[in-house]
Amino acid sequence: MTHNFSVSPDFNPSHISGWYIFNTWLQRAISENIHLELYNDFESHRNAIATDQLDLIYANPYDAALLVRDKGFVPVACPENRSDEAIIAVNKESPLVNIEALSEGTRISSTDDPDVRMMCMIMLEPAGLDKTNTVLNQRDTYVLVAKDLLKNDADIGFFLEETYNDLSEIIRNQLRPLVQSEIHVIHHLLLAGPKLASKRDAIQKSLLSMADD
Repeated sequence: MTHNFSVSPDFNPSHISGWYIFNTWLQRAISENIHLELYNDFESHRNAIATDQLDLIYANPYDAALLVRDKGFVPVACPENRSDEAIIAVNKESPLVNIEALSEGTRISSTDDPDVRMMCMIMLEPAGLDKTNTVLNQRDTYVLVAKDLLKNDADIGFFLEETYNDLSEIIRNQLRPLVQSEIHVIHHLLLAGPKLASKRDAIQKSLLSMADD
C-alpha cells in the first residue's frame, strides 16, 4: 500500500526539493511506501482532505484542527521553538507607517490561509477595519500577494511570517513589514491519518533521531 503525504500550500516553493528529500528519508525510516503530493493552492489541498486522499499531512493550524476533529488524524510532531506568526506588509514606497494610518476601503491581498487571515484582521482592529469596510483580493499563493503590493494593486498584504522571510531578496527589498504578530502559541503540525496512526511512535522516534542519520 502506498500512503499519500502532503504539505500545507503556504510553504515557499524553494523548499520543494527539501520536502522530497524528507519524504524519501521518511520512507526508509519507517519502512512504508509514501507518495508526496504537493498542491498549488489551498482549495485543491482542502479538496484532497475532504475526499480522504491523504494519510500524512504537515498542516497549518486551521486544517490541523479539522483533521483531528473530523478526519481521525493524530498529532505526530510540531517544529521546535517555532510558532506561526503573521505579517502585514506594504510596498516599500507606501506612505503608510502604522496600522492606524489605514482607512476604510483599504485594499487587502491575501491567500485563503484562515489562520494568517484571522491574525492579520485582528491586527487591523486599531484602525477600525474589518471585512465589512475593506476590499479583499484573494490569491492562490504568497508570491502573488507580494506581486499585488509591488504593482500597487493592493494597499496591504497578509503573509505567514516564515513565508515572507523566504521571499527572494529582490522582492523583500521592495516590501516593508507594517506590523507583525507575537502570539507564540500557534504551530503547524505533522499529522498521521487513520491508515498511518499505528506508525505514529515510529515516526516520532525517527524524527527525534533524524540528526544522527
